[in-house]
Formats: sequence, C-alpha cells, structure tokens
Amino acid sequence: METNNILIVEDDKEIREGVQIYLQSQGYKVFQAADGIEGLEIIDKEDIHLAIVDIMMPRMDGIRMTMKLREKHDFPVIMLSAKSEEVDKITGLNIGADDYVTKPFTPMELMARVNSQLRRYRKFLEKLAPQENVHVIGGLEINEDAVEVTMDGKPVKLTPIEYKILLLLAKNPGRVFSSEEIYERVWQEKAINTDTIMVHVRNIREKIELDPKNPKYLKVVWGVGYKIEKQP
Repeated sequence: METNNILIVEDDKEIREGVQIYLQSQGYKVFQAADGIEGLEIIDKEDIHLAIVDIMMPRMDGIRMTMKLREKHDFPVIMLSAKSEEVDKITGLNIGADDYVTKPFTPMELMARVNSQLRRYRKFLEKLAPQENVHVIGGLEINEDAVEVTMDGKPVKLTPIEYKILLLLAKNPGRVFSSEEIYERVWQEKAINTDTIMVHVRNIREKIELDPKNPKYLKVVWGVGYKIEKQP
C-alpha cells in the first residue's frame, strides 16, 4: 500500500512532534514546518497528500498559506485553531480548508479526521483516474469488469448476446460494422444467416433508447450496417 505523506505546519514544536509520533504510528510519512513559508517550500519539493495547518503562526499564517497552496493543489487541509479564533476558523473553511480541529485536541480525534479526509481524497482521485474497462458514450456506460450496462445511471438488463453486440459497437464509437462482421465477432463463427442481428439490435434499442424509433445511440447505416453514434 502506498504511504501517505502528511505535512504538519505548526509553530509550537511540542505539538508538531507530538502529532508526528501519532501519525507515524499509523504508518504515515511526516514532514514538519514551523510556519506557512516553510510549509509551502516543502509542498513544492514533496508529494504531499494532506496538510495539518495551524492558523496563528509567524511570518505566514495558516489562512494565507492555505490560500496560496489552493492555487495549485487540491489535497485535504485540516486547520488547527484555538477557541478564540472562531472567525479565522470560518475564514479558513471558506478559502479552501476541508476540516478543522480546535485546540486542545486529543490525538485520537485528529487521527480520525486525518483518516476520514484521506479516504475522501482517495475516492476523489479514483473518480478522476481513467478506467480502461469502462466505456462511456453520453449517458451510456458499459463496465466490462462488472459486466454491467447503465443508461443515465439506471441499470440496463441485456442478454449475453445483446451485451456482446453493444460492447463491440461501444468500444468503437462512430465505426460502422456490417451484420456479417458483428455475427463473426460475437458468435466466433462464419456468418451464414445474419437476420438475427437485426432482431438483437431492435431489442437493444428498446432497452437503451428513450425513443427507439428515433434512436440517439444505436443507429442503422442503410445498406452498410450498425454503429454507436459518438456523443458530444
């Protein structure tokens, strides 16, 4: 499992080192900075996954540091604030912080916030990452790994043959396939009678098209074959 790098930006050395001990016990790699300027320098050099940032610090406070890092980075930021800094805490959330912990805090409370924010961030990154086995054309989505088809987020139930035909066309949007080519690719045998293709296409349309008689996705190119229309 990949190690998450966490940056602690806090001018109180005892707090920094105390937090570091607990983070390291959870398997995190920890970087320390005494103010916002040092914190930004570390962010420029290291691959940081989460920052714990105190609001009140010399040279550059946590509010200004968070504003600066948000210009380039989207990893979670947890702000540390004293009870007397309620207005600053709200400001921090408004300018890009994800969570806050009020001093004095227990290590368990901070660890829970850290773990929660990292889970959310991982899910966010997973959604951004390209998925080779998921094919999306407009509202149509085919997940090869799960063997699932959805249209506008709603599940579509297809027979195994219908699924194979739709997958073949969806993996090549815009390309026209003849009935013979579809038959040979799906059935893995020489095409003799391809009338069945027309029946399967009609059934697929009934399941994925809002108006099967005026299809948006699965179209006939008369005299040539069938295709999945590219969507904007």
